[in-house]
Amino acid sequence: MSQAPTSSSTVSTPPTPPFDSNNLSAFAKSPDPWGDVEQHMVRYGAAFVPHIIDRAEGSFVYTEDGQRILDFTSGQMSSTLGHAHPDIVRTIQASVGRLDHLFSGMLSRPSINLVRRIAATVPDPLTAVLPLSTGSEVNEAAIRMAKLVTGKFEIVSFSRSWHGVTQATAGATYSSARKTGSPLAPGNLVIPTPYEYRPDFVNPDGTLDWQAQLDFGFELIDAQSVGSLAACIVEPILSGGGVIVPPPGYLAALREKCHERGMLLIFDEAQTGFGRTGHWYGFQHDNVIPDILTLSKTLGSGLPLAALVTTAEIEQAAYEKGFVFFTSHVNDPLVAAVGCTVMDVIERDSLREAARVRGDQLATGLRELMSSHDVVGDVRGRGLLQGIEIVEDKHTKHRSERIGDLITTRCLELGLHMNIVSLPGMGGVFRIAPPLTVSSDEIDLGLTILDQAIGDIEKGLGARI
Repeated sequence: MSQAPTSSSTVSTPPTPPFDSNNLSAFAKSPDPWGDVEQHMVRYGAAFVPHIIDRAEGSFVYTEDGQRILDFTSGQMSSTLGHAHPDIVRTIQASVGRLDHLFSGMLSRPSINLVRRIAATVPDPLTAVLPLSTGSEVNEAAIRMAKLVTGKFEIVSFSRSWHGVTQATAGATYSSARKTGSPLAPGNLVIPTPYEYRPDFVNPDGTLDWQAQLDFGFELIDAQSVGSLAACIVEPILSGGGVIVPPPGYLAALREKCHERGMLLIFDEAQTGFGRTGHWYGFQHDNVIPDILTLSKTLGSGLPLAALVTTAEIEQAAYEKGFVFFTSHVNDPLVAAVGCTVMDVIERDSLREAARVRGDQLATGLRELMSSHDVVGDVRGRGLLQGIEIVEDKHTKHRSERIGDLITTRCLELGLHMNIVSLPGMGGVFRIAPPLTVSSDEIDLGLTILDQAIGDIEKGLGARI
């Protein structure tokens, strides 16, 4: 009969094999992946890129058939530090074995440090932080908080806005996803987007008269409102609406319009936060501080992490009125640790300054493309969030989704992934958002490929260069 080992006995264990992701079932290669997609994948509004991505590193993704693709979209505008950044990898490896997920009422050092660190990057009086998971979720929380604190329910947003696809955020989104045939949250009102390339209210010199436009917009708001205006939610740069930068002075005037009516101003900085525009936040370019700030995408560097930031006064009022936004992943420690690392790397590697330098390089190159290609009608943006608008003719400014789609396809063939706005009535605008870690050589490579792709399509169309 065998004897159980005593405490002094040596029990031999097999050596742990080196980690190999190919051994995981998640990476198993079925014989017909596209058949699996067709049979089992729910289509959710975006066309799938016709490649299976095997891995990603830095500014590049790599397909299963060995093609290297320069990622000028930072994933979904989220991989702030590029793909598989070594500091992010180390943080995940070190954290997951110690703290991954907790009961939502439990706090940990990573979650406490995250809120403290975020609060240190924003100006007063923004001091209170709620960590959540996604952009739609955090905007939903912001709208709920604004309605609760003000005791009102009407929400104003831009005509080209995108704030999410959940109930309240879908109601505040006008660029797409409204024609679902089902009712949205009540009380959603819209103001015109200050679109300088396509002005609707014009000065004598033909430029956008944004003050007249804003005045008109709020005349319509006042006419439509039932007297229950709670908040206005906008992006400091409208990304999904076509990389539209409001003119200088606009956001300050918007804040004044809101506060005159007792409304809160919410800035959605899903894509403009954490250094992408050259500052910590996009609103700092205009020196306009919101009442509520929402952060997502760039905070988690590819992982689902978001945060609501507001004033102590608003937080107290919300608490006293019974504010509830209780999710399974509020204050999760693993992603909180990643968020802290993102801020560490941005500060350590001076990535806000890098975004300004690389952004200037990118914008200069894009303007050169505009001068040499008839189909590039406009270049706009800040830092490493730039946009180019594709047109059939620069004089008529007739937007061309078709030409934009052809350029997108050609770019991918040449090894560049570009994201083009394909929303009905506003397609033909490329959103260019490389990671903050992008190199000068990678910017040049992307510009070279884009130049070739546009030229190839123009030749095919018989366009004059």
